Amino acid sequence: MRRMTLISIGALALLACGRGDRQDAAADSAGRDLSMLPGDSTHPLGDRDAGGGGAKASGSRSETGHALAAGTTITAVTSSRISSATDKAGESVTARVSADVKDGDGRVVIPAGSTVRLRISAIHESENKSDETGTLRLAAESVEIGGQSYPLAGTVRVPRTLVGRKTNVNDVAKVGAGAGVGAVAGRVLGGSKGTVIGGVLGGAVGAQRAVETKDRDVVVAAGSTARIELTSRFER
Repeated sequence: MRRMTLISIGALALLACGRGDRQDAAADSAGRDLSMLPGDSTHPLGDRDAGGGGAKASGSRSETGHALAAGTTITAVTSSRISSATDKAGESVTARVSADVKDGDGRVVIPAGSTVRLRISAIHESENKSDETGTLRLAAESVEIGGQSYPLAGTVRVPRTLVGRKTNVNDVAKVGAGAGVGAVAGRVLGGSKGTVIGGVLGGAVGAQRAVETKDRDVVVAAGSTARIELTSRFER
């Protein structure tokens, strides 16, 4: 009986040793497998960059600004009176855009209320009766949109009137020249009667010359409609 007990104990010991050897072998195998994994384990295996190839460049091209083609017409209203009696060539005047100016896609490029700066390139009064218009030429220089100024090139059409000036030194001189003509006529006719006739004739000639050559100012009233035609492409 004692012998059988010893045999049983020995068998159990051998069985335990076998299990320990197998566990040690499994542990060694797992260790070898782990040692073969990459050293950096911060990214789980199989994961990909959610950006699909990296972040988009911050310097990507933005949408270009709006533009108007040459020949586009801008309607504006003059802000102040323009007159050849007070204004000179080279001076600037302003006009306010009265309606939105849109591009071919219907986008507003120059909104109503924007200020257009115009330059007086030439201005001169009418000096004789045959001159029905005098001289006035305006050119567009820039437009202010939202507090920012943009260059603008265009010709300007605006209604103008002629306003007669009061008699001045030049008009008096013209009448005097007529009186001289009358004096000559008086000497030709002779006597006091001839002098009277000559004086009347001279005065009439002088007055007629004054009427025909009397200066008339070119005037554009404040609030007049100006039509600006672009001579080159406008961009902002």
